[in-house]
Amino acid sequence: MAKNYIQPGHVVSVPAPRDITSGTLVVVGLLAGIAQHDALSGAPVEIVTEGVFTVPKTSAQAWAVGQAIYVIPGTGVCTTATTSGNVLVGAALAVASNPSATGVVRLNGAVPAAAA
Repeated sequence: MAKNYIQPGHVVSVPAPRDITSGTLVVVGLLAGIAQHDALSGAPVEIVTEGVFTVPKTSAQAWAVGQAIYVIPGTGVCTTATTSGNVLVGAALAVASNPSATGVVRLNGAVPAAAA
């Protein structure tokens, strides 16, 4: 292994952008992940950047498998809306009906450079 290797990067520490509870989708720049513990704003929080998670979604949307999913950074709520400021976090892994409070998303780990 290269001497400059640090870690696999599936779980990383970032400063909490606001008060966070465990299980919340956290966005810091181009990184997005699920918080592994509670953290106060500015404190370090460990986030899982890849994997499949149930996340809160905009209730009045239906999701199709494979559809691009974005998060509204200030709220952690996922959406299909490409509104300015929303961050691409992954793809829907299951159908979600309209209305429904949650959806299943496969997180990508980071926003692709082309989407930034």
